[in-house]
Amino acid sequence: MIVKVPRILLPRGIDMVKWATVACDQFCAEPGYWKELESFVGDAPSTLHVTCPEIYLNRDLGKRIGQIHLKMHAYLDSGILEEEEGMILVERQVGDEVRVGLMVAVDLESYDWHRVRVPLRATEDTLVERLPVRIKIRERAPLELPHAMILIDDKAKSVIEPIYAERDRLTKVYDFDLNMNGGHIRGYRVADGDAVIERLNALLDPALQTEKYGSDAGILFAVGDGNHSIAAAKVMWDELKQDLTAEEREDHPARYILLEVVNIYGGGMDFEPIHRYIYEPAPGFVEGLKETLQGEGKLKLAQKGSQEWISAPAKASDTIHAVQAYIERYLKSHPDVKVEYVHSEEHLAEVIAKEGGLGIVMPKFPTEELFPYVVNVGNLPKKAFSIGEPEQKRYYLESKFIVR
Repeated sequence: MIVKVPRILLPRGIDMVKWATVACDQFCAEPGYWKELESFVGDAPSTLHVTCPEIYLNRDLGKRIGQIHLKMHAYLDSGILEEEEGMILVERQVGDEVRVGLMVAVDLESYDWHRVRVPLRATEDTLVERLPVRIKIRERAPLELPHAMILIDDKAKSVIEPIYAERDRLTKVYDFDLNMNGGHIRGYRVADGDAVIERLNALLDPALQTEKYGSDAGILFAVGDGNHSIAAAKVMWDELKQDLTAEEREDHPARYILLEVVNIYGGGMDFEPIHRYIYEPAPGFVEGLKETLQGEGKLKLAQKGSQEWISAPAKASDTIHAVQAYIERYLKSHPDVKVEYVHSEEHLAEVIAKEGGLGIVMPKFPTEELFPYVVNVGNLPKKAFSIGEPEQKRYYLESKFIVR
């Protein structure tokens, strides 16, 4: 079974505005964001205390991971987390649009980050060196808290949208403003999860797949955000199942990962570019980039007090590949150069104004090209796109047991 109805833990009797916090891989070049969030949350129950923002990866990591596990157990012991079976319809205000998703449990046996025929596909190259920290957090944790979003290619809007149209008939399980300008979020308990699974499985119809992709590709989901978190969960499950019987494997809670499913054709689903920031590029970096990039397109380079446009391939995917390949080659010969990935041009400009350095303003990858690209070409390079701006990313809110 690719998808099943999850058992979801939600907090009760606490300040939800302080509980939910943005995905750990955001604002990595902006310590001020996290300091402000820490000040706002204080000692209140919060997902900030049970996740590890990537900005802190090089600061007492072992101690922080230990504190995360202790806090998870403390929250469970205090009784603030209540478990209930059922999918949750998520309504997220994203700027002037509403993004609608569905919390489901997905079988990790249906996922692989390599280019193979599985229902849940990665969309970007998975960097194995980024997995150990996520694995360390997960391996002793009783809970998982998802920030990952997976996408469906449902132009007919047959799966999520009919549920959203009937949301007033559903039981509301949360409704509050998200902190740090994250907008507003509402959640509704979905009564008939089996019907949802049936509609999802219909997207695997061979005739429909052939119409979309030119062959029966067997793809149901593509990862939108959080590929490395899903990959870490997969590694953990593959290790854990070695010590389980066939019967134990069937229903072990770590086998199914809690994810938000979003329709690529739904509202609030703009793919935003992820820009490259080079802290102190060595002499010759820009000249080498100019020599590497050729074509009818344009790419903007930004520095403190100046900017310029250089030639680049016409297709966004080709430019993304070429820029990332150049950066990775450059880092091998200049290991002291530091690269950061920044999720909006505005934030990129702020970092450059404060720190100097070089910004590469990346092109936007067309949303509608994602599934055909993954099926027919393969993975995009890392950090090829982001769903929305940083403040619009998924917040940690729901959780699920991954231990018996």
